[in-house]
Amino acid sequence: MLQRNSGKVTADGGKESSGSDSYTHTHTHTLARTNTHTHTLTLHYYGKITRPQTCLHDYINDTGNARLRRILECCTDQDFCNRDLHPTLPPLKRPDQDSRIHHTALFTSVSICCVMLIFIIIYCYHRYNRQVTRARYSMGLEQDESFIPAGESLKDLIEQSQSSGSGSGLPLLVQRTIAKQIQMVKQIGKGRYGEVWMGRWRGERVAVKVFFTTEEASWFRETEIYQTVLMRHENILGFIAADIKGTGSWTQLYLITDYHENGSLYDYLKSTTLDSKALLRLAYSAVSGLCHLHTEIFGTQGKPAIAHRDLKSKNILVKKNGTCCIADLGLAVKFISDTNEVDIPPNTRVGTKRYMPPEVLDESLNRCHFQSYIMADMYSFGLILWEMARRCVSGGIVEEYQLPYHELVPTDPSYEDMREVVCIKRQRPSFANRWSSDECLRLMGKLMTECWAHNPASRLTALRVKKTLAKMSESQDIKL
Repeated sequence: MLQRNSGKVTADGGKESSGSDSYTHTHTHTLARTNTHTHTLTLHYYGKITRPQTCLHDYINDTGNARLRRILECCTDQDFCNRDLHPTLPPLKRPDQDSRIHHTALFTSVSICCVMLIFIIIYCYHRYNRQVTRARYSMGLEQDESFIPAGESLKDLIEQSQSSGSGSGLPLLVQRTIAKQIQMVKQIGKGRYGEVWMGRWRGERVAVKVFFTTEEASWFRETEIYQTVLMRHENILGFIAADIKGTGSWTQLYLITDYHENGSLYDYLKSTTLDSKALLRLAYSAVSGLCHLHTEIFGTQGKPAIAHRDLKSKNILVKKNGTCCIADLGLAVKFISDTNEVDIPPNTRVGTKRYMPPEVLDESLNRCHFQSYIMADMYSFGLILWEMARRCVSGGIVEEYQLPYHELVPTDPSYEDMREVVCIKRQRPSFANRWSSDECLRLMGKLMTECWAHNPASRLTALRVKKTLAKMSESQDIKL
């Protein structure tokens, strides 16, 4: 209610006068829409008004909700000026519009979280696949270690595992038990991958290959290859067990195999001379192991074709009976025929430069074609045949043992040294004159020449070499 002297404005627009200084104040107060607190205020003044804006507080009883949505209009310029006022209420805000920003923020947050979760799952999955075999080997062995019956030999255990139908080696628990019971006797070798020890298990001698921690990929690959179904062969080193020992501060990676006291072919040839029978026996058994490695066996439990990729005289062992077996499969590649895929190991180790074929030295080898690796093995095998033939006595003459290309490259040749000799000059190891007068050595020379041909497609296969050596043995009445 506005008052001036004794004048009073009523709610219906009337007036009361009590003196000459009184004035009339007319107003309209309209409720535009029920329950929305819409106010329309129009004012009429007669005479001069000094503070007309006080009417806003005198005529409106606001609530908290009303202030959120209302419009007020006043005018004082002329009589009945409110006839030209048309106040309009702002549009009503819908509830979904009020929360749109919140929904958008929520959706964005959830999307980011989902993407991050997917990446974490993928990373964990790949890490799990890489570590699954290691995890299986590194499990704590809680069972009693004496469950392998007394008197059981390694040969008995291996025969039992083969007759059970698995064809992929001893059960992991048996492997773990054997590894824990082995006593290390003496170190018998050392290489870039680690050390080789002679050990004993229940009185039987075994070879224990101890890998450096940095060579875990080689240990994993060699273990995987040895446990391939149908891998066991008399001319491939006999696998017994694999194990990981250690704590958080140190780790040892063990690979346990048959022990052969003659050592590697490299060691054997340095100290032993051969006759024609011994030469053919060594060569035939070595190529038989390589042939088994290269051959794919089809069936429900088949064996993939495997290429060695680091074939040399130091990676072939000589058994007590004068035959060979192929070892060191840490760089081997498998051919998965179902998907036509070459399974290449992830380790960064490469083969031995002295034995590398020209297509590896000049980097022209087709890495997606499995046959390329097979033919690379055959080049290396040709050099191994040359090492054997030099130590074969004919006419009372024999050459001292030497590595291939000994007269052409340094003791530790570089890639460039080997590339110049093998690729650019296309030189190969030389033959002694005496070879031409000995039928066995002459045929061996022809055989190795066809193995180390510059063009990979021209090289003999392992099966072809095996058949040729068998025929040579028959012609000389030598029983292999």
